[in-house]
Amino acid sequence: MSETIEKVKCLIIGSGPAGYTAAIYAARANMNPVLYQGTQPGGQLTTTNEVENFPGYPDGVTGPEMMIQLQKQAQRFDTDVRDGWVTKVDFSGDMHKVWVNDTKEIHCETVIISTGASAKYLGLESEQKYLKLGGGVSACAVCDGFFYRGQEVVIVGAGDSACEEAHYLSKLCTKVTMLVRRDKFRASKIMAARVTNTENIEILFNTETDEVLGDGQVVTGVRVFNNQTNEKHEIPATGFFVAIGHKPNTDIFADYINRDETGYIKYEKDNYVWEAVAE
Repeated sequence: MSETIEKVKCLIIGSGPAGYTAAIYAARANMNPVLYQGTQPGGQLTTTNEVENFPGYPDGVTGPEMMIQLQKQAQRFDTDVRDGWVTKVDFSGDMHKVWVNDTKEIHCETVIISTGASAKYLGLESEQKYLKLGGGVSACAVCDGFFYRGQEVVIVGAGDSACEEAHYLSKLCTKVTMLVRRDKFRASKIMAARVTNTENIEILFNTETDEVLGDGQVVTGVRVFNNQTNEKHEIPATGFFVAIGHKPNTDIFADYINRDETGYIKYEKDNYVWEAVAE
């Protein structure tokens, strides 16, 4: 328990596009917002090299640069942007209690949740290496597919999102290889049919990723294995896309906020805690 309790009018949890947008509006409404950046300042956009589909950037902008600009805009209106992440909350009373880094206690009149979601990855060491390097691993085909025009890519996933992203990539890339862990899609029939009937999409069922291959800077291929025969082979590729879903960062609020089966916060008109637009 902290020795000193800070009282704030408006606390914003999260620093992606939703968090900073909330901060700009709250600050201009004289709510004196305090924003905690969380474990990933800037949110998922900081893992995107180029953003070219957001209005107002005719020459494009990198994800990190865009988030820096959003932060500066929020601070221009006197948003108090702080390092640290929320580790505990208590929304049982009229005053909402929040703990930062397990030590600092804050009592808030209003809490805006903009914690976003985290893309799920396979967790392979090689995958994370090239993700951090920005060298060919992505969880957003719409964001990054443009950079693989005329090239060959691999995408992992079996649901509707994976099928949508594979079909999107097929319009840009010469070949798209889909890795499906089971012997069938989880996607709807119409989405499965769409990729199955696309000439430059090859679907490998019962296939998983063994390692993302590269030259130390960028991806050059993917080694896969058949989970029925254990046979391995390599697929040349310059891009490796992961489309196995997202996990909402809402576990900390589970005792106080109603969520759906996937963890997203349900909108409730009379709820005292509001969720900002998903990032």
